[in-house]
Amino acid sequence: MSETAAPHRIVFANEKGGTGKSTTAVHVAVALAYHGVKVAAIDLDPRQRTLFRYLENRAETAKRRDIDLPTATFDVFEGDETAALDAQIERLSEGADFIIFDTPGRDDVLARHVATEADTLVTPLNDSFVDFDLIGQVDAENFKVKRLSFYAELIWETRKKRAMSQLRDQRREMDWVVVRNRTQHIEARNQKRIDQALHELSKRVGFRVARGMSERVIYRELFPSGLTLLDKGHLGDLGTSHLVARQELRGLVSGLNLPMPDRRKAETA
Repeated sequence: MSETAAPHRIVFANEKGGTGKSTTAVHVAVALAYHGVKVAAIDLDPRQRTLFRYLENRAETAKRRDIDLPTATFDVFEGDETAALDAQIERLSEGADFIIFDTPGRDDVLARHVATEADTLVTPLNDSFVDFDLIGQVDAENFKVKRLSFYAELIWETRKKRAMSQLRDQRREMDWVVVRNRTQHIEARNQKRIDQALHELSKRVGFRVARGMSERVIYRELFPSGLTLLDKGHLGDLGTSHLVARQELRGLVSGLNLPMPDRRKAETA
């Protein structure tokens, strides 16, 4: 990635709340910052502000403890026009290698706008057919995929248009990654059905499936301080479950297969 290249856009989008979207976005942002790359992050949910508040807490902790915490430049968008959003994105992402978007857990015009412009689109899902319904509907008897959802069709059409104009516009091909969060609480038969449905749908619309983060209390406990599981030396004594969670996070970041610039420093996390 050259100094003048546009930043790689990572959009965390899901029109359903409660899937760990903001938590995943923050941890990916911090993981990238630990790689020594420049990261910007913008929160498109001015009501919840979860990503913004998490990174704000992180900045306050770094100042209060007088410690260096790799982080992202961050802001929240409070308008309702795509032109104003694009202008803020341009200002915030100047000099950045990556810009991360955290979108609302609802149908939203601005969320759709940034999703269609994503280089990497990350859709976190809990392992349930309630969440699966966001991207596809299944038959009640055999659990085979009956049809795509509106959201999946939108992304499918966007990816086709991007592929057709890729050479002309020098745009990257969109990489759509469905991240499966909170998988350990699902019983085996239901998990197998979801496995099969995701596999079938991924072949039809071209997304990849990655393992995400399990449901762990530690993520909620860290929010007030803005710390993450990557902040070794600042977390105190960690149990085995915390170490496993850290490995999950590293696996998720690796699975996103993001294009790292050559100037990145060795990972310190």
